[in-house]
Amino acid sequence: MNRNFDKEMQNIMQELGGKDEVPRLLLHSCCAPCSTVCLERLSEVFSVTVFYYNPNIYPEEEYRFRKAEQIEFIRRFPFRHPVSFLDADYDPQEFYAAVKGHERDPERGERCHICYRLRLKKTAQTAAEGGFAYFTTTLTLSPLKDSRVLNAIGEEEAALVREALQTDLRWLPTDFKKRNGFLRSCEITSAYGMYRQDYCGCVYSLRNGTEHGA
Repeated sequence: MNRNFDKEMQNIMQELGGKDEVPRLLLHSCCAPCSTVCLERLSEVFSVTVFYYNPNIYPEEEYRFRKAEQIEFIRRFPFRHPVSFLDADYDPQEFYAAVKGHERDPERGERCHICYRLRLKKTAQTAAEGGFAYFTTTLTLSPLKDSRVLNAIGEEEAALVREALQTDLRWLPTDFKKRNGFLRSCEITSAYGMYRQDYCGCVYSLRNGTEHGA
């Protein structure tokens, strides 16, 4: 059965929006442009912390530039509920060790799935340790990424961390490209004059000329 992850997210947010408490959510962000519409929607209900963990990004100068863009967007955009930023150490060797043997995989293949899991596993652990109620990722915004794969990985990592750390952490199902999400992200990045990269992030996507959001 095909799940409507965006509808699931809307239902959860509608239920939470009727309560007095503002739940905390840790949002893994791959880049500022992808975070735009995600934060616009999520901050209506959640107090969001953007978690910038992307050891896949190459080269380091690109990583630092994208991180600076993320911080600047959070500073400038008018959110309903507070949005904060949590930086992670940049260690590209974590990425290279994880994808060893998959260097020649095609884009959107197994290497990319390993990269998704690397980042979502770290996000789940960080969210659990930080006492967050939910975690999710901006990665489902891209038309070139399979939301079924990303949501399956997110749910698996949530289950693993709940068992290991005895936490109530939940994965928030998303498909941010729905409801013209990608188009809205382009509108916001244009309005704010944001840098929109032309490759996903890693050295392999750069060499293969993969367009933004792959």
